[in-house]
Amino acid sequence: MSVDGPLPEDAPLPADPPRAAPRAEGFEELRAGNLGLRIAESAAEIDAAQALRFKVFYEEMGANADAATLAAKRDGDEFDAVADHLLVLDHDLGNGPEAVIGTYRLIRRAAADRLGRFYSAGEYDIGPLLAFPGEVLELGRSCVAAPYRTRGTLQLLWRGIAAFVFRHKIDLMFGCASLPGTDLDALAAQLSYLHANHLAPPALRPRAVPDRHVAMDRIPPGDLDMRAAMVALPPLVKGYLRLGGFVGDGAVIDHQFNTTDVCIVVKTDLITDKYYRHYERTAGG
Repeated sequence: MSVDGPLPEDAPLPADPPRAAPRAEGFEELRAGNLGLRIAESAAEIDAAQALRFKVFYEEMGANADAATLAAKRDGDEFDAVADHLLVLDHDLGNGPEAVIGTYRLIRRAAADRLGRFYSAGEYDIGPLLAFPGEVLELGRSCVAAPYRTRGTLQLLWRGIAAFVFRHKIDLMFGCASLPGTDLDALAAQLSYLHANHLAPPALRPRAVPDRHVAMDRIPPGDLDMRAAMVALPPLVKGYLRLGGFVGDGAVIDHQFNTTDVCIVVKTDLITDKYYRHYERTAGG
């Protein structure tokens, strides 16, 4: 699972580049009023992101915590140590860990190599993605605190992903996106819509591992209300699709996190085209 917490309804990719302030890492903090977005700069900020993930995934969405997770009140795993953690901060609350109100975990190929695998490999055969000749990025563990689930916050997250993609020359993004719940009958229309309209081409098509594979084509296309199924998709999934995203073959039920996952694949051409001129300037040309 790459649990995605409840997020606001769709925000369009912005037409104008975000206002930026330089950060020490070379990644610029993006600002939208009192909100800022940047990469975590300390262990304390990563800890704050893990605490937020616990609150959203376990306390709000009903994930099943083991004893250690429950005692720590943190959602964490070994991938956190090698990932870049994109943070949304409310600067009215401060400038560090106390201000973290949103997060997104980003894992580059070199970071995954340190562990010998990407997170998604536990659910999908991602061989076609690993064979892709360009730079790849795995996205996951996205969530936003309840009071901040607005269009503006989601728009800021998309801006941050665009900046990261440009700076690290990412050619392909992927990750396991979550549909809420594990009732396949309730999710049949959404899964069938994705399979019928957005299945990845064979050269880029991950497939759910055999012992976890759940068929997505549950309703014949002729019997499916395509518009209603599309509207019912989580906002983050719809955002990926607007960028030309695809899905892999098969869904995966994650009982621990009370979700049904699909593997999303996005070539970053649209992102880089939209932001190229702005980020070329801020990266020094």
